[in-house]
Parts: sequence; structure tokens; C-alpha cells
Amino acid sequence: MLKSEIRKQASKDRLAITDEEYKSLTDGLLNQFVTQDFSSIKTLHIFLPITEKKEPNTFLLIEWLAENHPEIKILVPKADFETALMTNHEYLGVDDLQKNLYNILEPQKGIVHDGEVDMVLIPLLAFDKQGYRVGYGKGFYDRFLQNINAKKIGLSLSPAIDKIDDVNEHDIRLDYCITPTETIKF
Repeated sequence: MLKSEIRKQASKDRLAITDEEYKSLTDGLLNQFVTQDFSSIKTLHIFLPITEKKEPNTFLLIEWLAENHPEIKILVPKADFETALMTNHEYLGVDDLQKNLYNILEPQKGIVHDGEVDMVLIPLLAFDKQGYRVGYGKGFYDRFLQNINAKKIGLSLSPAIDKIDDVNEHDIRLDYCITPTETIKF
């Protein structure tokens, strides 16, 4: 399937998830996330969910990290839609977040982090068995991931699809993808 078809179908499928199913899926995602090895992780970039699109509730992961690994610096993105680039900002809590014009929560006062990032949790609509993902199509994460040497982990509420037919040289492959039932290594 082509990315445009996958994007359309995955968005439709996600919006059809009931609130009860969504809670169960996000709880499963957290259960898989906590099994990861965080021993060498000093900085972790995590996207903030667009709840209207039923993205994985990453606040559950942030809360777990804060409680169980307070030594890990949590970074969240801020997008510049004119340049299609993202910056990392230190996460200061929900009180520092505000929705932008696209309904995406972003930090307001969090300090820009220009240093190393050890792990990046990446949003996606779908992923394939080769480790490629389909996002919303703007390329923010593909550009962001080109210049960092971090563990790249997708978060998906759905299982892998067989193959994305129009992968190109700019698409960055995931190292892992966490679903509610398993963690897949590529």
C-alpha cells in the first residue's frame, strides 16, 4: 500500500476506537514500555499526544519515567511549520504546555536542549514489518532523526502492516516499535 492510502485508513481506524478500547491499548503500551532497558538513557525525547486523533497517551509514559527514572531528562518537541523543523525542549510539566494552531501541545518555557539525545519515542499512524513508519506526511521526524544517533522507537496502537510500498531515501527506519502486545526489534 502507498503511504497516502495507509494514512487515510489508519486515521479512520484510530478514530473508530472506543474510549474503553483506547484505555486498554494505552495501558498495554505502558506495560510494554516499562520493560525497556533505560540503564544507558540520560535524555529521552517523547512526543505529546494529539488526543483528538487518539494518539498514544504518552503522558502515562512520562509519569512512569518521572516516578521510576527521575534521572532521565525528558524532552518534548516544538515544531516550526514554516521550516518543518523541530527543536527539543526540557519538559517542565503540563502547566508549561499550550496548544499551537494545529492543536498540538508544545512547551512554552522549557529550555532548548541542543545536546545528545539517547532515545526518541516517535509518533506514527502505521508501521511495516521492515521498520518503516507512516506519519502525517510533513516529514518532521524524518528530518529530526537524520542528525541524531539515538535509539529510535515507534509507538503504535496497532500491529505492523506487511509493507509500505513507497518508502524513499529520506524515510528513517525505526530500531524498535512498541505496541500494546509486543516490542518489535528491526
